[in-house]
Amino acid sequence: MSPQALHPLDALSVALGHHDLLLENEHVRVLDTRLGPGERTPIHTHQWPAVLYIQSWSDFIRYDADGTVLLDSRAMSSAPAVGSALWAASLQPHFVHNIGEHQLHVIAVELKDP
Repeated sequence: MSPQALHPLDALSVALGHHDLLLENEHVRVLDTRLGPGERTPIHTHQWPAVLYIQSWSDFIRYDADGTVLLDSRAMSSAPAVGSALWAASLQPHFVHNIGEHQLHVIAVELKDP
């Protein structure tokens, strides 16, 4: 099996300050993602769907590359509990702004061959 080419805006290439690689093989990539209060990521992608494990939560807004709001966490029915897991589809170019008072800390297990 040949390695899949990474998107030019892959999170580990352009948003390394917010994503640390914990594990990678031909099946999964595990990222430790952290975004402090008031911080904003560069525009980046996540080309694979992922299971997200919530380590700590803070309100955030996800924007597309043009600045259009894709998700405002304040509109969610409730904030995910620490220790809960969520499913996330792959994400096209976007950036995230932590508008809350806490660190947003998520472990993402990206599935390369879902």
